[in-house]
Amino acid sequence: MSHADYPFQPVPFTAVTLQDGFWLPRIETNRRVTIPYDFQKCEETGRIDNFVKAAGKMDGKFEGFWFNDSDVYKVIEGAAYALQVHPDPELEKYIDGIIEKIAEAQEVDGYLYTPRTIDPAHPHEHAGPARWSNLYMSHELYNLGHMYEGATAYYRATGKRAFLDICIRSADLICAVFGVDALRNVPGHQEVELGLVKMYRVTGDEKYLNLARFFLDERGHANGRELQTAADNAGYMQDHLPVIDQREAVGHSVRAMYMYSAMADIAALMGDVDYINALNHIWENVVEKKIALTGGLGAQHHGEAFDENYKLPNLTSYNETCAAIGSIFWNHRQFLLSGESKYYDIVERTLYNGFLSGISLEGTEFFYVNPLACDGEFRFNREDSLTRQAWFDCSCCPTNVVRLLPALPEYIYAQKDDRVYVNLYINSQTTLNVAGNDVEIEQESQYPWDGTINLKVNPTTNTQFRLMLRVPSWAKGKPLPMGDLYRYIDDSPGEITLKINGEFVPSADENGYVCIDREWQADDHIELTFEMPMRRVVAHPNVEDCANKVAIERGPIVYVVEGADNADTVAEIALKDDAHLVTEYRADLLGGIMVITDGTLTAIPYYAWGHRGVNEMAVWLARES
Repeated sequence: MSHADYPFQPVPFTAVTLQDGFWLPRIETNRRVTIPYDFQKCEETGRIDNFVKAAGKMDGKFEGFWFNDSDVYKVIEGAAYALQVHPDPELEKYIDGIIEKIAEAQEVDGYLYTPRTIDPAHPHEHAGPARWSNLYMSHELYNLGHMYEGATAYYRATGKRAFLDICIRSADLICAVFGVDALRNVPGHQEVELGLVKMYRVTGDEKYLNLARFFLDERGHANGRELQTAADNAGYMQDHLPVIDQREAVGHSVRAMYMYSAMADIAALMGDVDYINALNHIWENVVEKKIALTGGLGAQHHGEAFDENYKLPNLTSYNETCAAIGSIFWNHRQFLLSGESKYYDIVERTLYNGFLSGISLEGTEFFYVNPLACDGEFRFNREDSLTRQAWFDCSCCPTNVVRLLPALPEYIYAQKDDRVYVNLYINSQTTLNVAGNDVEIEQESQYPWDGTINLKVNPTTNTQFRLMLRVPSWAKGKPLPMGDLYRYIDDSPGEITLKINGEFVPSADENGYVCIDREWQADDHIELTFEMPMRRVVAHPNVEDCANKVAIERGPIVYVVEGADNADTVAEIALKDDAHLVTEYRADLLGGIMVITDGTLTAIPYYAWGHRGVNEMAVWLARES
């Protein structure tokens, strides 16, 4: 049986070359600094030694959290993406050595879970007395999902099968253990579903795809088991209802994001409209009632979870970095299902704000939690911290960052038939096949600081196709593409101008895109300009923490005031409605940023805060009308 796929296909990151002044330095820092750094930390903290112990080649107990195996797999995945663009024989040799340790830790029948294998008679307390006996907590399947993602990425990067073969033995085991005629249970933390889909894509073995669907379809059904719920949050593990009946984002936010991403994969590959319908309802709930201005998700500290509708605190907001990454995964997939620009409005907002704040400019310090305020006292971060940390006992976030950044070029362009989409404005070049002809597309801008985008379209032969240029929601006078959770005080759309080969032409909107349908010739040039006014944002009246407050945005960037730049304590700063705001680009500050000031306050991009020691900070300021 052959399966369909996403109707809109991304241009692979390996086919996109970046020249971007904003993102390329971050991606290079990730490659040169953060990936080696994360491997070093995995060594220092015993994460890699756990595999050696499981193989019987080192004495000692299991070290760390029972899901620490997954961190090693995630760093391998990120490194594999980097290797596809920048071959590095030394890094490849190092990873091969880790894979040998993983292979030796695998049991004969394919089982791989070091918290049990190291000492089967005394496994980790959360592992359960026997295999698969405590899926509510064990992360046995969660770890495997990350292993499958890491192995398929490494196979694509190197062509080496050793890690993939480990995963085939593992995946064949769980296919034999779980199913409607076998063990009917689901993982407490979703992730294996995403890994199984990637195993299917690489191997073509449909049983992996079918098992991914089984784990999703089984949720919310008590088939000989108790549904997985927390005492104070029935939906904590999204096991409270069948997935096709879920309509609201609830529970642990990262688990939710991984589940929704996997549902999108199944919807695309297996053509399930019930999955799509559920996802659309959940997405509307998130965007209309549960997303921070920065794109952060999961406002509740307790359980790293979604809170009630409109409950979006500032000082105590959680907004885990992993949840931002998961949101980018999910919204990208939502676009690939539908071709609608609104999903990229969330990708962009999250990418430049709620995600990027999670990693320092230097690439060696991380936020686990991304609040919208800091008073210098409330310990918002893990391990009683007020600043970015060099590592965490639970380091899911540092090891997640390294796998998103090298794959970022894959989010820029997409294609369906004769439609070519430019979804992110990042200086880059790619060559596509359109109507049988090669077409080179190159874009250049100073985005996100400037709204003028220059694109060159260079087909080998004159080619008719539609070029779709995304119009961000902020350019239309809306912080978010739908709903009234946030609005601009002045919500008039910014001016949008379009020139083709120097001539002004009308910019017709088609489903959130400027659509240019023409026969393209060699060296055609487009200039698309979005006006970038500074916008004052207010929140829905039901968001209590933002009552009588205002925030500042410019383009895709959310701004904050930070103690390091302001004489007054942040809590005392107010912004008048008639204050005259001006911008200034500061190349010498925080890696080069656009600063906003009114003469009394100075605001910097949210992603750049927290680089100058313990510091007060606020996204939402008192409003003086």
